[in-house]
Amino acid sequence: MEMETILLAIGIVLIIEGLGPFLFPNRWADYLAKMAKMPVRQLQQTGAMLLIIGCLFLWLS
Repeated sequence: MEMETILLAIGIVLIIEGLGPFLFPNRWADYLAKMAKMPVRQLQQTGAMLLIIGCLFLWLS
């Protein structure tokens, strides 16, 4: 994989991650507060699911 492709992917992730706090700062803050109250196990399961989905997307592309 070329460095340019990696930087492009990281840039896209940062743009997507920045949309929530930029467009909906109050909702985003409420969402983070709810996540902070979630049990650790549930956060781990959610993270694992997102990792698996991301890996599948990369594998299929």
